[in-house]
Order: sequence, then structure tokens, then C-alpha cells
Amino acid sequence: MKPERSIFDDVDDAADEAAMIEGEADIAAGRVISHEAMKAWLLSWGTADELPPPQVGD
Repeated sequence: MKPERSIFDDVDDAADEAAMIEGEADIAAGRVISHEAMKAWLLSWGTADELPPPQVGD
């Protein structure tokens, strides 16, 4: 029996390169969410005091 195909079986080098360029531009422009803000949000999941999702610049 052949294993079922996965979304990871096909590599799209052009899409990967475009995503890297976009990500680097976001970082250079400061369009990022800090590790601390993301961590606080994730740790609040499932608690009575769940935080709203962090926004760019938090």
C-alpha cells in the first residue's frame, strides 16, 4: 500500500522564495509580534483570563 500524498510532497521554490522575501520585508518594516506578547497570549488559552490575540507592534 502506497502512503497517502502530503502537502509537503511538492516543493514550490518560487513560492518559498516569495514567502522569504515577504517575511524579510515585514521584519525590516517592523511588522512583527514580539515573542513575549505571543507567549503571554498562548499561555492564556483555556484560562478564565484569556487574552485577545496580539497585534503587530505589541
